[in-house]
Amino acid sequence: MPEPRLFVPVRMGAYGSSLRLFRTASGKRTAVAFSSPVRLAKVLGTRQQWVQLTEPALRDMLTDLDVIGIVIDPAGTMSRITRGAA
Repeated sequence: MPEPRLFVPVRMGAYGSSLRLFRTASGKRTAVAFSSPVRLAKVLGTRQQWVQLTEPALRDMLTDLDVIGIVIDPAGTMSRITRGAA
């Protein structure tokens, strides 16, 4: 049985795409992936670009990036805290 495909957010640049990484609440870098493009759009918006990868392929891409893991189907993202806002 083939590996299921995950929908992984990317940033598009002038010469290609790169994985979009996030931070956990404790500040550690992590990757996120989604089981469907609909779930991805609900969390990151409809304009977020993505690629399809298997979990092993995504893990291989993360090997040397100091990433603690992959969160699949996260419920949401946190906004950056602005210091001094009242």
